[in-house]
Amino acid sequence: MNIAEIADRLNFEIVCGSTGKNNMVTWGYTSDMLSNVMGNASEGNLWITMQSHKNILAVALLKELSGIVLVNGHRPDTETVTQAEKEGVVILATDLPAFETAGRLYQLLKENEDIQS
Repeated sequence: MNIAEIADRLNFEIVCGSTGKNNMVTWGYTSDMLSNVMGNASEGNLWITMQSHKNILAVALLKELSGIVLVNGHRPDTETVTQAEKEGVVILATDLPAFETAGRLYQLLKENEDIQS
């Protein structure tokens, strides 16, 4: 399932990086600690976090994540958006809390996995 399909199905706003909307999502990862994400997230994961500063871009690029979902109404600042566009990092946003966002993403990916099987 790709970023655009997930954004559409879960009503996430595509804030920036629309050139990556076809990035395939392998699974999700939730953490607000950058070091935790660097140590444990996997390539293709869609990262759920409330962190919205530009350091999230470096982590997403390092780990080759499919994108980032900002929760609790957090939005990136202009500098982060500009850099994300330049680097091709997709940032999505939702007003939902992390727990609900993770649950909805999990359910959607599992349903899609079952359909593919």
